[in-house]
Amino acid sequence: MSIIEKINGHGDLVQLDHQQRLALCDEIRQFLIDHVSKTGGHLASNLGVVELTVALETVFNTEKDRLVFDVGHQAYVHKLLTGRREEFDHLRQFGGIAGFPKPSESDADAFVAGHASSSVSIALGMARARTLQYQDHSIVAVMGDGAATGGMAYEGLNDAGASREPMIVILNDNEMSIDRNVGGLAKHLSRLRTKERYLGMKHRYRHALMGTAFGRNFYRLTSKIKNWVKRVVLPVTIFENMGFTYYGPVDGHDLPGLITLLKSCKEMNEPVLIHVMTQKGRGYTPAEEDPSKFHGVGRFDPESGETKKSDGKTFSDAFGQTMTLLASENKKLCAITAAMPGGTGLLNFKKWYSDRLFDVGIAEEHAISMAGGLAKQGMVPVVALYSTFLQRSYDQILQDIAMLKLHVVLAVDRAGLVGEDGETHHGVFDVGFLRHAPGMTILAPASCLELRHMFPWAIGECTGPVAIRYPRGTDGVYTGSNWDPSQPVVCHRQGNDGAIVTYGTLVNQAMEAAEILSRQGIEVAVLRLTQLNPLPEILDSYPAVLIAEEATAGIAEALAAEIYAKHPNTAVAIADLGKEYVTHGAVAQLYELCGLNAEALAEKMRGVIDHEN
Repeated sequence: MSIIEKINGHGDLVQLDHQQRLALCDEIRQFLIDHVSKTGGHLASNLGVVELTVALETVFNTEKDRLVFDVGHQAYVHKLLTGRREEFDHLRQFGGIAGFPKPSESDADAFVAGHASSSVSIALGMARARTLQYQDHSIVAVMGDGAATGGMAYEGLNDAGASREPMIVILNDNEMSIDRNVGGLAKHLSRLRTKERYLGMKHRYRHALMGTAFGRNFYRLTSKIKNWVKRVVLPVTIFENMGFTYYGPVDGHDLPGLITLLKSCKEMNEPVLIHVMTQKGRGYTPAEEDPSKFHGVGRFDPESGETKKSDGKTFSDAFGQTMTLLASENKKLCAITAAMPGGTGLLNFKKWYSDRLFDVGIAEEHAISMAGGLAKQGMVPVVALYSTFLQRSYDQILQDIAMLKLHVVLAVDRAGLVGEDGETHHGVFDVGFLRHAPGMTILAPASCLELRHMFPWAIGECTGPVAIRYPRGTDGVYTGSNWDPSQPVVCHRQGNDGAIVTYGTLVNQAMEAAEILSRQGIEVAVLRLTQLNPLPEILDSYPAVLIAEEATAGIAEALAAEIYAKHPNTAVAIADLGKEYVTHGAVAQLYELCGLNAEALAEKMRGVIDHEN
């Protein structure tokens, strides 16, 4: 039996010796490669935190101690070590375990994590709850260097350091250097401070003095002298200025050293930050050579690392190509993204117009406010963000764009259900909250071609703020374009028995539903809105209308009210994503779950017609 098969939690890990833990790390890497190659998922980041996670799970009992991940896509190893090994065959699949921490799966998952930069704030809340309730357990936050580009991370760090609450923050640095100490003396002391002998001596020194009032006063005095000398001799990190005891940089693949350091920090009654250096994709050559490709990857050949080719150009590709073309014609056009130039299709734009591409890191609020500044001074900024991350900039949209009626274009990628990433990543709220902004125009293409036609108008002819929302992936059955800004309602199919009204790529399900009904002798029209705000009028009268949208609290209720006000004899029903968060799984499965697939729409439309009759 392999070592990995014997591990179901902290109690099993502490029984292993040094060599067994090293062997376990090798087994974990092979396990991840084998399973993620079949299910898809976040591979490179998880391969990079194997030793770190084994050390954390060895030192801390995460069913009692609280381990808070930032973003959480690097939590596969944690899940693997906390009793979910046999469920990895269904990782990110409908009905299987999620690709992010999920407390409903296990007590070892302390918190939901899907968006960046929040871990320190959450961990501090847990630490304060522990203190207020006189509890005794450890609090650890694991934050990536990418998450450290978000301002919220520093809000949390600033408060946590000042709070003096005992907690540990792990800064997992796998790509960029953050406030690294420089010089031979700094490197020597960094190595020295992480050695077992030094840490053991420091722990014994603290323990011996803290037993008496004189000892405690003496310890505080010597600590102040030590910190003064250190500040004179060495550069002070931003973390130390915030009130943390700082260790690092340390080797994130030195398993014995990590265990020793974590054990020592666990005993410290103060905020501690450990700066850990790791390598994304470690142990798998294709992921080491191209960690971006294997950050979030579909199914692939584990031997070669080759991934399955896409069947066609995605909406993101169409956006990027259109932006590059328009930039050659409009010198005022610029693009902003938040750490995702590749995911949003802007790599070619970056190649040709690097001076007009601003990657702000994981800082969506800053991206929107900066766009406001650019627009106020005469530029035409296009902000490309995933819908789920655009949520973070709601206040900035209202205050720094809409209030001044600034011409900022929001390219809202991954709108609608995104599939296997689940609740934290579905882009289902943007329609509802963007409609709140006075003067906001919202467009919804149903094909890549239509997207290509909408963006030139939004950039060159539209005034004020405008958002264009489009889904993940490629075209559906409909690949044409009916874009005409003067005609925001497109009739795809005539019918006198009723009408299905929808927008975006859900028109494909609506058209199939109409075909199903036609075979049953019921003829319904299919109307598609290309503009969602301002809300267009449905001029024609139908005995029954079904409004279908791939959104939560979007336009359906407002549209239903308008239809009823103009046509009070019309029976109106709504099919949307409901009021609950939607789980993870293939989009087709989620359509069926939520009643948005063709069969469900046809049945609901028939029900509205029957009720009217």
